[in-house]
Amino acid sequence: MNRERLRTFRTRMLIFLAILGPGMITANVDNDAGGIYTYSVAGAKFGYSLLWTLLPITVALIVVQEMVARMGAVTGKGLADLIREEYGFRTTFILMMMLLAADLGNTISEFAGLASGMSVFGVTRYIAVPLGALLVWALVVKGTYRSVEKVFLAACVFYVAYPISCFLAHPKWSDAVISTLKPSFQFSAGYFYMLTGVVGTTIAPWMQFYLQSAVVEKGIKVKDYIYSRWDVIVGCIITDVVAFFIIVACAATIYISGNRQINDAGDAAVALAPLAGHAASALFAFGLCNASLFSASILPLATAYYVCEGLGLEAGVNKRFHEAPTFYWLYTTLIGVGALTVILLSEAKQIPIILLSQVANGILLPFVLIFMLRLVNRDDLMGKYKNSRLFNNIAWVTCVVMIVLTLLLVVTTLFPKKLPV
Repeated sequence: MNRERLRTFRTRMLIFLAILGPGMITANVDNDAGGIYTYSVAGAKFGYSLLWTLLPITVALIVVQEMVARMGAVTGKGLADLIREEYGFRTTFILMMMLLAADLGNTISEFAGLASGMSVFGVTRYIAVPLGALLVWALVVKGTYRSVEKVFLAACVFYVAYPISCFLAHPKWSDAVISTLKPSFQFSAGYFYMLTGVVGTTIAPWMQFYLQSAVVEKGIKVKDYIYSRWDVIVGCIITDVVAFFIIVACAATIYISGNRQINDAGDAAVALAPLAGHAASALFAFGLCNASLFSASILPLATAYYVCEGLGLEAGVNKRFHEAPTFYWLYTTLIGVGALTVILLSEAKQIPIILLSQVANGILLPFVLIFMLRLVNRDDLMGKYKNSRLFNNIAWVTCVVMIVLTLLLVVTTLFPKKLPV
């Protein structure tokens, strides 16, 4: 009997490992250069006090990501495909073009993050960014879905740099745990702005399109969906555990030092050196470079997926360049323009582009979430796999909260000077 149970467990684990990928990768890309900077600032300016937000954030991320993964497994279609079929070409085209503009700004921010991280090691952006762009371009254009996914999963492993860096900072673990479990508030505009930023950086529109497309391209069927669901859950938990360690590392060093001003995630890595040692600083910078390269691959790939799906064009990493020319040219263009912008423009001129992309994400997120919830509740599309009443209530509450907080982030980003210090 025990041998039979062991065999069953082993079989299930093998299936899970075969399914593993889309959920884990999508969630981890959430900790991109912008996310790392946001968490670094949260720890540097407010210590451990914002750690409690990570628990509801994890629930929100799981709820939203599970829905799109389920839609991909049940329908066998990407989210952009479903929006076009259900709401028409004109609506889809407008949405795709707006998402395309936002993701170009997001791609620029990833290459800016790579430049910032490599500067800690003394490597100029004129070397780091072109080499990084060439690497991520070749990975997708020359690879297959299986090979690309293996590289992306390997990149997820390197996020371990942040927990190690955090342990080297010797934080007060008891304070960190208490702050995670006990919500606390500071009634100041600065705290509210940071709270909105931490929550608002969690769910981006492009993530939903990429996850559903990846589930479809990997060929995950509804019979194996239980394993895909665990892929999503485990990925969401891991990504917010990493966020926890980033906040704690900066709280234990930069916040305690009193010198809390950092302009990017690279500054956070530099600030760790005299406070937690050069090893912690190097690991933090390495994690930033890994995250930036990882996200610089995924963001243009996600954009190419949903634009081509939305316009009814061929898309997919398993297709060759001549089979899906628009897909690959769009991917190439996004990487090329993103890298060139970081190489040619000063940091001061890059900032407005990056901020505008964040605003665009905030404006577009409500539309994407509403499309998702309407689709996942369609009997003709989802059948018995549509949301249950309980899950639907949780999903709607989660989405309404995310919409409100993200729109507040848009307002505070557009009018920061109106906030009291």
